[in-house]
Amino acid sequence: MIKSFATLLAAALLLILATVSPAAASHDATYSQGEILTKAKGFFGEVTEGLARAVEKVFAEQGRPNAFIAGEEVSGAIGIGLRYGNGILNYAGGGGGRKIYWQGPSVGFDFGGNASKVFTLVYKLHNGESLFQRFPGVEGSLYFVAGFGVNYQQSGNIILAPIRTGVGLRGGANVGYLHYTKKYSLLPL
Repeated sequence: MIKSFATLLAAALLLILATVSPAAASHDATYSQGEILTKAKGFFGEVTEGLARAVEKVFAEQGRPNAFIAGEEVSGAIGIGLRYGNGILNYAGGGGGRKIYWQGPSVGFDFGGNASKVFTLVYKLHNGESLFQRFPGVEGSLYFVAGFGVNYQQSGNIILAPIRTGVGLRGGANVGYLHYTKKYSLLPL
């Protein structure tokens, strides 16, 4: 009786393991710093010394990401700001290619507008659905003709590190959040 129960339990465990999709299993894989620099070079067109330093800093502070988002955004502020963006979520080890959107308000000593390419390193995202929430963040930036910046956003265990390079005239500091969604929305809430 015990032997047949153990055999049945082992068979059930093997069946469960066999049905786990490779894409789901790959969400525990991570990117190396070299892989991220190669992906960033493909996205931005080149890897500058500033971008390489930013990636190195984020890796030193957060370790290896298990996903990244490559996208673009526009933002503007006169004390109160708005930011809208979209991109593609990609997981290490395959999987991904999922279109996502983000939008959010900010408030602070912030003035101007900019358009940016955004390459976001994503940490501890084991379920793509967990991304669709609000991520608070504090940002200080100075964009003058061309610029570069990194900040962190965190909700629960998930950490996002957007690396932005863009054009425009924008300076100051603000606090706000970005709401990541499956569909585009004009409402920044």
